[in-house]
Amino acid sequence: MNTVRIPEILLPADGADMQKWAVNACDQYTSDGDYWKEVAKITDGSPSAFNLIFPEIYLNDKPEQRIARINKTMREYLSGKVFKSVSGGFILVERATQSGTRTGIVLAIDLEDYSFAAGTKALIRSTEATILERIPPRVEIRKNAPVELPHVMLLYDDETNSVLNSVKRGKVLYDFNLMLGGGRVKGTYIDNAEEVTAAFYALLSSERAIKKYGRDEKLLFAVGDGNHSLATAKTCWENLKATLSKEELANHPARYALVEAVNIYDPALNFEPIHRLIKCGNPQKFAAGLKTSGRSKAYIVIDGKKKEIPFNEDIPCGIRGLDGYISEFLKENGGEADYIHGESELAEFTKNGGAGVILPPIKKDDFFRLIINGGNLPKKTFSMGEGNEKRYYIEAKKI
Repeated sequence: MNTVRIPEILLPADGADMQKWAVNACDQYTSDGDYWKEVAKITDGSPSAFNLIFPEIYLNDKPEQRIARINKTMREYLSGKVFKSVSGGFILVERATQSGTRTGIVLAIDLEDYSFAAGTKALIRSTEATILERIPPRVEIRKNAPVELPHVMLLYDDETNSVLNSVKRGKVLYDFNLMLGGGRVKGTYIDNAEEVTAAFYALLSSERAIKKYGRDEKLLFAVGDGNHSLATAKTCWENLKATLSKEELANHPARYALVEAVNIYDPALNFEPIHRLIKCGNPQKFAAGLKTSGRSKAYIVIDGKKKEIPFNEDIPCGIRGLDGYISEFLKENGGEADYIHGESELAEFTKNGGAGVILPPIKKDDFFRLIINGGNLPKKTFSMGEGNEKRYYIEAKKI
């Protein structure tokens, strides 16, 4: 098997200001321009991942100029000794936040073993419906980029913690506080990457996996965060494949994507729903037309005040119904929808008009079964933690 790959990882060179280097995932704080202005202020004049990423809040703000600037900066960083190379192993990432310490492994995966198509049986699968129109602008960002910085987090199902128990720690590569309430992060070199790789593969044939999912079901990783980023990497790879020789196909760096793999049972990994913000002129009309039922519960929020409503205990089914209603309401009444991480943030946004819907979370033990049995979940069904707990960009890889 070639699904898990030992990559050559790029880290900031010794002496770098790591707190200014590491910034939050580009798909966070999409309605909070002040957050990204503060990031720009903190990182101004210093080497930073902020100069290499495209925050999604700016996707419609002169994207061609920003993409050109990002690619230019990437080349400058590569030639200007901003990076150092770490090869031959993985990186163990321990991230301390308000939820506890979450532990992941930075590694590369073979995009040939990943698919975002509905109903796929690939070893690596998306977990939410991929919005195809969101792929082309992200391809424009990636297609000429010489390096990638991942915020993709893959989940694996390891209730006995066998993968992390197999890890042999080496040198500490970084250990610092993250900006803007991101907590603290520590990265340690993993000396025995081959043994850890074997532990990942052993999950597929374990007695527990066979009993829970069936002998013929093989799902190694499910995408927890960064569905569209990984789908973009796959699309770029598919576009590139036609231009490569047989030898190049096997080892081209764009075939392998850098990710962080996290055990779904990690105690500090909280499954949080992604709430709906409906920016409209008549939130009371939206609330009056929303019809939900079920034994679970959600909340409608107007002007910062929430009211309990029933919700389908089959949460993905309930979200599909809700999203359908939101789409029809906006078509008839105007406005737009946004996806918000965190109840308090949603409530605050509704004080400026519009309505919010606070959704219930999906249980961890149901997650892989939902993907295996039902395929992709509705878009923006869940998030792993609050916005400040998302993966910060630290590691990079040539593509």
